[in-house]
Amino acid sequence: MICQHEEVVAASGVRITWMQIPAQVRAGIEGIIGGGAVVTAVSQSGGFSPGTADRVVTADGRRAFVKAVSSIQNERSPSLHRAEAQVVGQLPSNSYVPALLGVYDDGAWVGLVFEDLDGHTPALPWNAAELEAAMTTLRQMAKEFTPNPVPNLPSVTRFYATVFAGWERIRSEPPADLDPWARDHLDDLCRLAARGLACLAGDSLLHTDVRADNLLIRTDGMVAVVDWPWACTGASWFDQLLLCVNVDLYGGHDPEKLVLHYLETVNRDDITAALAALCGYFTDVARQPPDPGLPTVRVFQRAQARSTLSWLRRRYPT
Repeated sequence: MICQHEEVVAASGVRITWMQIPAQVRAGIEGIIGGGAVVTAVSQSGGFSPGTADRVVTADGRRAFVKAVSSIQNERSPSLHRAEAQVVGQLPSNSYVPALLGVYDDGAWVGLVFEDLDGHTPALPWNAAELEAAMTTLRQMAKEFTPNPVPNLPSVTRFYATVFAGWERIRSEPPADLDPWARDHLDDLCRLAARGLACLAGDSLLHTDVRADNLLIRTDGMVAVVDWPWACTGASWFDQLLLCVNVDLYGGHDPEKLVLHYLETVNRDDITAALAALCGYFTDVARQPPDPGLPTVRVFQRAQARSTLSWLRRRYPT
């Protein structure tokens, strides 16, 4: 079955621009880049952060990619930037993650300065060549980052224990519009999700938020993986499953064929269990009140809830 799910929205929020950053913050970031004042700043789409995401060029031609945000835009966003800096700043030199050049942090504003890579986000629906390139990168990255090279990261089983208890929360307080099939299988879904969390244990560095907007198809054909605030350690195949989930969301490829091709060594029941845990998270979080400063995220989560539930029903034994 190859389909594109209805009403799928782009993973894109509402950003501020470079010139909306306070002057002293811009000056601090320019000091990290070097080369004088920023003379060109091109805002990049994709992702839900309400802060900036700009490719910038300074007066002497130096380039960088800059992300900056404060709690004014969203209360949690600065801490996410700090978490990403801790991860990327401790990675060994590699060809998968843009290098972190510096961090600006005055307690209110947090700015991250990365090397600027030429490239584009994947075409949607996914095409076969870019999908192959992205999956190759994730597989190679899993090998290079096993064991996890970043110290003091939490395990996925601890980091996501609450996140992946979505079906438990739904069972305690089922919403009126809960899918009838999910309502009839809540006990099974809770058991599956618990297994899904346990089977993700491992010692690989995981991104855990692999989506098209967090991948950059470089001009040399390689793929860069960006936005690392949710990194933890776990099973090396989880990021690859997340890519299959994203491809299924946008259509064009049968996710079962992707799993058979790319995750052929992973236990089939473990994949079903991990998918159930993800579906429970999306279904639960999508019903929560809007997150301040992130007006589009709930719509996207609802789309993910629908697509993962559809795939899960096809995998679930009748």
